[in-house]
Amino acid sequence: MNESLVDPRNHPDWLRPHSIEWYAQLGKLQGQYSFSWHSTITEPNAEALFAEEVARAVRGKKVLDIGCGHGEFTIQWSPIVKHITGLDITNDFIKTGNKANLSNVIFITGNTKHRLPFESDEFDAAYNRRGPTSSYLDVGRVVKKGGKILGLHPGDGIAAELSEWFPNLFEPISAGTPVLDNLKHRLEQGGLGHAEIETMRSVEYFHEPVDVIRMLCFGQAPSIYEWVVEKCLTEVTRIFEINAVNEGLPVTFERYLVRVTV
Repeated sequence: MNESLVDPRNHPDWLRPHSIEWYAQLGKLQGQYSFSWHSTITEPNAEALFAEEVARAVRGKKVLDIGCGHGEFTIQWSPIVKHITGLDITNDFIKTGNKANLSNVIFITGNTKHRLPFESDEFDAAYNRRGPTSSYLDVGRVVKKGGKILGLHPGDGIAAELSEWFPNLFEPISAGTPVLDNLKHRLEQGGLGHAEIETMRSVEYFHEPVDVIRMLCFGQAPSIYEWVVEKCLTEVTRIFEINAVNEGLPVTFERYLVRVTV
């Protein structure tokens, strides 16, 4: 264990990533869900493929975007959809999205762990881009029969190298495939057990040592970022330089793509 690398989870201001409190803090700090680190992802990659598939699925349709964040991905479909609704639990993200003031785009606050706040068969298609898997419990109800549902979720092996190179800073990845297992369970519970799930892997290159810390501290209070930089940047830089290649520090970029017809 590298004792010169602190464990940020011991900081009193640390919030569990992707908890409701964490999202609320991110909304207040930034007003948007936008990554703070700089990196390059090799192609083909799941993010780009997902965007292509969404573009084909939503044209001329009434669409639901689940876990829309501040709505940047939602708004780009405005020119080709009939109407699109963005749903997210974070009020500050919803406020940012609605500032676009587009006639065929609306953003509303809602918790997908509860029944989705829509009528049955209200949408022609839906997608979930890194949003809550709890939505699969009910999304089949609100999409018309024959409609498409697409999903994109971080894989179990994403950035697995970071916990090996930077012990203490990053927790080891879990054994097995708990994320995939949960995803399958949610789909089955929602009557979508026939969904196709594809695992896609590529490489993400962090551009500089501080990007590792930016990713680690994404959504956390500035006090945590400043503390980790002060305590760890020298050692992070040393480890970064040992393992980096010309493009940057390479880590596994893994996503699960979900495709299902209701």
